[in-house]
Amino acid sequence: MKPESIRTVFMGTPDFALDTLQGLIDFGLNMVGVYTQPDRPKGRGKKLAAPPVKELAQKYEIPVFQPQKLREPSVVDELKELQPDLIVVVAYGQILPKSVLEIPQHGCINVHASLLPKYRGAAPINKSIVDGETETGVTTMYMDVGLDTGDMLIKRSLTIGENETAGQVHDRLALLGREAMEETLQLICAGTLVAEKQDDELTCYAPMMKKEDGLIDWSQPAATVHNLIRGLDPWPGAYTHLDGDVLKISATQVEAELSGKPGEILSADKTGVRVACGAGGLVIDGLQLPGKKRLAAVNFLSGKPLFVGTILN
Repeated sequence: MKPESIRTVFMGTPDFALDTLQGLIDFGLNMVGVYTQPDRPKGRGKKLAAPPVKELAQKYEIPVFQPQKLREPSVVDELKELQPDLIVVVAYGQILPKSVLEIPQHGCINVHASLLPKYRGAAPINKSIVDGETETGVTTMYMDVGLDTGDMLIKRSLTIGENETAGQVHDRLALLGREAMEETLQLICAGTLVAEKQDDELTCYAPMMKKEDGLIDWSQPAATVHNLIRGLDPWPGAYTHLDGDVLKISATQVEAELSGKPGEILSADKTGVRVACGAGGLVIDGLQLPGKKRLAAVNFLSGKPLFVGTILN
């Protein structure tokens, strides 16, 4: 089977989906449509902004569809008219109903940012780092009516660095997702793609992170706090309170030998802000007050000194 004979629809919305969409285009598939979320207000001016996937599709003059609800019968009928042989989904933002899943003869294939069956759900990158995982990856899978429960196709893994943030892992997984999808396509064209069922007993759920999930509990061990901070960076962000203000924390490292009351500032200088945890402590080099930019410790302290003995809560 030749790539150009495969009528393909892509469904995706954010930056994470861009590498895979570019990979499909470069692979030579017959791209008959791209589905993405509607334009949303963005920035202080609240002007409508197009999703990143829409902008890339328009660059290649691929027809773009932005339905509010994919499951609407008229939307499903419109999709059927495109006669897709394959639908590829990456972080689309809507659940595909059975009426859509049944359309393409080669199925609906999702690029999921975890090593399934672990971390099904909306925030697998964040949750894996918060949990202290040292390895993650991507899985291509056939989609079914369940939440990330379909048969697995190709897996590719990478190591998570001890200070690596969710944003950094996100960017590496986006590239890895493109590679995994390209290999999946090669097997489809060769007629040798083999699926593997998931073991439901090995799964865990990764729900969408909320702002309140970022509240730091300094009584936890330093490694636990460190994982929370980097797992929620850049969004929704980890935070504590200083003089009644929300203080966002980022760019931390663990120093196991530190000791003091949980949340106590032990030192604050150009090398960082050292804060005690329930066991050990952290060196902080990224701080941000409401309405301000994120600053390195040396720059933050020049505008707002932090005093030894202050308790963050």
